[in-house]
Order: sequence, then structure tokens, then C-alpha cells
Amino acid sequence: MQIVLASLNAAVALLSGVSSLVGLARPSLALAEGEQLGPGGAFFLGAYAARALPLSLVTLVALAAGPATALPPVLVVSGLAQVGDAVLGARRGNRPMVATCIVLALIHLVSAGWLLTR
Repeated sequence: MQIVLASLNAAVALLSGVSSLVGLARPSLALAEGEQLGPGGAFFLGAYAARALPLSLVTLVALAAGPATALPPVLVVSGLAQVGDAVLGARRGNRPMVATCIVLALIHLVSAGWLLTR
């Protein structure tokens, strides 16, 4: 079971980090349909990448080589960051972002809970 959890969480961390890079490289993919990229949107994408990239890296390192005691807190923080992203998506009316972030948050948070009870 731990290999499945590690694989799922690694995939989530990679998806989050890569998504932030894609948002910087092709901002139109991060916008709601018909929305134009303004200064606020560019700031949002930069702020997302500034948070997502280091958090993704820390999560991947904790999964690969970190002590077992470090992993649950890292997964909780990563999961809560995804919850925050879902809230931002909801405020922007971006339903696919909300749905994706909720699923990703659940993977991190349920995994952390499972690890804490073992």
C-alpha cells in the first residue's frame, strides 16, 4: 500500500509543479474561457509557481528520501495548498481547477491520515 501512496503523491506533486511551469510558459491555459491575461493574472501565475515549485520539490524529496516522520506533515501542507488553490479556482469560476485541486488535496490529506494511523 505504501508504494501506491508514494506513487500517487509523487504524481500529484509532479502535476502541481509542472502545472505551475505550464502556467508561466502558456498563461492562456490557466485562464477561464474568454478571460484575458492582465497584470493581476500574471501576478497570480507567478505567485502560484513561487509556491508550487518548492512545495512540489520538498514533497518529492520527502517521498524519496525523507524520514518517515517528515512525510505526513509535508503531505498535510501540500494538501492544504491544494485546498487553497481550489478556493482560488472557485473565486475565479474555474470549475475544472476546483475539481482537480480537490482531488489532489484529498490524495495528499488521506495519505497523510493513513500514514499517521500506521
